[in-house]
Amino acid sequence: MSLPSESGAAPDDTIPALPDEITRVPLAIEDWATVIVMALLALITFANVLVRYFTSTSFAWTEEFSVFLMIVLALVGGSAAVARDRHIRIEYFAEAGSMARRRGLARFGALMVALLFFIVTVTSVRMVWDDYRFGETSPGIGVPQWWYSIWLPLIALGITLRALGLFVRRGQRGDESA
Repeated sequence: MSLPSESGAAPDDTIPALPDEITRVPLAIEDWATVIVMALLALITFANVLVRYFTSTSFAWTEEFSVFLMIVLALVGGSAAVARDRHIRIEYFAEAGSMARRRGLARFGALMVALLFFIVTVTSVRMVWDDYRFGETSPGIGVPQWWYSIWLPLIALGITLRALGLFVRRGQRGDESA
């Protein structure tokens, strides 16, 4: 059942999704990573619920690992949003004006995202190195902290590269999708 909109009419559920742009690195990477992470989260949570129901105890590692997986899920989702140019923006400004202005704003946005995630990559490499060098362990189960933190610079670098790819695609002549 669909809820009526403010005008009283039912929303149109037949609006097709925009097709993905062609990229050098397949967008299926982020899609499959999302599926795998969500499946792991569901399995871990389900196993913990069963164990708690039948034994009145729980796996100690599930909360720590679930938090880690949710962070990875957010980063992978961010990478997919950047690659598909679906990241948040103010449409009033992004879609107004001439095609050249829109292309320029799209390129500027992609460049700023690339810069931000490049800075995240560089600073998080230092964090991972410190975790490794000082032998930091996770608070819940005591595994080396760098096992978790190594993924931040890797995925942030992937987002940086996706943003640079978007920057290049938006600068190509004849690109009317910007």
